[in-house]
Amino acid sequence: MSSFRKPFGLSSPLYAVILVSLALVARGRLASSARPRPRPPLLAYIAFGDSIIDPGNNNNIQTIVKCNFPPYGRDFMEGKPSGRFSNGKITPDMFVEAFGLKQYLPAYLDPSLKLEDLLTGVSFASGATGYDPLTPQIASALSLSDQLNLFKEYVNKIKSGAGEEKAAEIVKNSVYMVVCGSDDIANTYYSTPFRRGEYDIPAYTDLMLNSASSFIQELYGLGARKIGILSIPPIGCVPAQRTLDGGLERACNAPANQAATLFNSKLSSEIESLKQKLPGSKLVYLDIYHKVLSVIQNPSHYGFEVADRGCCGTGNIEVSILCNRLDDLETCQDDSKYVFWDGYHPTEKTYKIISDHVIDNYADQLL
Repeated sequence: MSSFRKPFGLSSPLYAVILVSLALVARGRLASSARPRPRPPLLAYIAFGDSIIDPGNNNNIQTIVKCNFPPYGRDFMEGKPSGRFSNGKITPDMFVEAFGLKQYLPAYLDPSLKLEDLLTGVSFASGATGYDPLTPQIASALSLSDQLNLFKEYVNKIKSGAGEEKAAEIVKNSVYMVVCGSDDIANTYYSTPFRRGEYDIPAYTDLMLNSASSFIQELYGLGARKIGILSIPPIGCVPAQRTLDGGLERACNAPANQAATLFNSKLSSEIESLKQKLPGSKLVYLDIYHKVLSVIQNPSHYGFEVADRGCCGTGNIEVSILCNRLDDLETCQDDSKYVFWDGYHPTEKTYKIISDHVIDNYADQLL
């Protein structure tokens, strides 16, 4: 067994003091190396995609895909129809509130926005857009390329109002969310003839994937580092898909769900590949497919009574302009019992379940 020799000329008490001091210094160094480094602050939350994350951009573009009228928003800010595709808050509102940034995430195209609103994040999302470039053309929505151009404009506004350094800090330390793909499968592929003659589902999901990958890489090239990409939900189980393709029993549209599952598998693999390709990135695949399917298949477990119809109107197909004041007599009184608000979009209660799932399971990987 080895031992330390007392240096010549040091008294025992002094030698003991030196040993204790060295031990304390070493312990402090070990503790500091084991202690996790503090995370940089989350400065802003920025969203891209479709109606699931659009808080009202479509209000300010030429499209019929709008919802800035009753009964939309009846549980939002004392009944204000803001352009959110639901009865109340949507997931980005819940994310920014959970992260302590603000109460609601505003639409970038809201003309009333001030500089302080921009500094903590906005949404560029547009209802009815998709990864397939044809999808926004059909609906006259903002394409992902349009949304990236608006993001560049946004960054320039921050540079002008808060300085280059602040803008760079916000771009680097924001969390970015991408939610897209449902409209490609449900609308462009299965509801129009434009793609089915040219592509089968494996080829079409490759087209979607190539667009998704290019978008992520372009966003990274503009400075984004923390990017969460949501999976497509079981789109074949939304009320409108049941009505259109679920037969007399209004079952889930199995081919649409299979397409979503195939795309999700490809997207997850592509994200893993991009992690290696893009140094310093935090790319996170956010699986909500299985959580949403669980809610739909076991509604009572989550406090719901109705999972195959929306609250608005008959609940079978009404969405956007078809869900309006003329449906008041048929629209449900208690939307907390419903998984879906209209023929396509969840209720605020369902959005809360989805946002809690994402925050609980993935927030640490993004921050």
